[in-house]
Amino acid sequence: MKRIYLSPPHIGPDELQLVQEVFASNWIAPLGPQVDAFETEVAACANRKYGAALSSGTAALHLALQLLNIKEGDRVLCPTLTFVASANPIKYVGAQPVFLDSEPATWNMDPQLLMDELKASAARGQLPKALIVVDLYGQCADYDAIIAAGREYSLPVIEDSAEALGASYKNRPAGSFGDMALFSFNGNKIITTSGGGMLVADNEEWIERARFLATQARDAAPHYEHSVVGYNYRLSNVLAAIGRGQMRVLRDRIAARENNRKLYQAALGDLPGMAFMPISPEGESNHWLTCILIEPAQFGATREEVRLALEAQNIEARPIWKPMHMQPVFADCEMREGKVSEAIFENGLCLPSGSSLTEEELNRVTTIVRGMCRA
Repeated sequence: MKRIYLSPPHIGPDELQLVQEVFASNWIAPLGPQVDAFETEVAACANRKYGAALSSGTAALHLALQLLNIKEGDRVLCPTLTFVASANPIKYVGAQPVFLDSEPATWNMDPQLLMDELKASAARGQLPKALIVVDLYGQCADYDAIIAAGREYSLPVIEDSAEALGASYKNRPAGSFGDMALFSFNGNKIITTSGGGMLVADNEEWIERARFLATQARDAAPHYEHSVVGYNYRLSNVLAAIGRGQMRVLRDRIAARENNRKLYQAALGDLPGMAFMPISPEGESNHWLTCILIEPAQFGATREEVRLALEAQNIEARPIWKPMHMQPVFADCEMREGKVSEAIFENGLCLPSGSSLTEEELNRVTTIVRGMCRA
């Protein structure tokens, strides 16, 4: 049978047309008019003034930490339930991650645990230097509480919206809440540039500095002059053209993924021991991935048994992110609580969620999942 992927790219005619225009102009090197336009369009989508198109969301987070002068020995708060790219850049700059558990209502960072950690850190005279908040699986975190906590302790907030372009919280778009925010355009995201990312902010100096660092930190001189270490982090004009075509259909892609979730809920929602990732009434998810929890005692099979049954039929499904505090690379890092994220990982599964899925393919998935229920 044809393989069903978890979240494959979904490319249309606009992307091809824009790329052909780039080739016709021979402007295929990094930077160019497509990059400029893509920065403007993504920044506007996040209700931001400025954007820097980069090679990945990870690069954007790395530069954001540098712009905040995070350095060796600093403590940076980060949710534990996330992809490793949310935490690795903390180590890039020599800082120490401090992981916080999830809240059951959204699976995002628990605001109460954030406050508990900040109070305890203040009492020790060891306040963190920054806070990274992740909008998990396309759903925004509880920003009213989180931003209030950051302001109380003068803590800069970086919003990792890598998975959440087009989502919102209380009628404000993902990417509009932190001091800076970032998006990913990796091949599996809601829209893609094949590989790429974006750093957005309202501070023009930050974005100009990010662009400077991302182009090998070349000083203004007729020769190649470098006063600080830079990076090769800029997005190419070709990939930006793909991104611009994808931006035109962002709402269509979100609608398709929301429809996937609705069809899954209609087909599987009555099964004992199964629950879907909760969607907060405070915002709108972009439904990047449809995620379920399987309670083995009630369902009659484990998450892993269901995943393997799908794989046996050439269908890709993946476990929920393994929490960072459970990863060997971060074994020595601080952690507050952890039981919520551990349980979500133990029982959580991401179902195929691509915006090009057909009803027949969705039925293939649901038939296998239903067949695994032995309750």
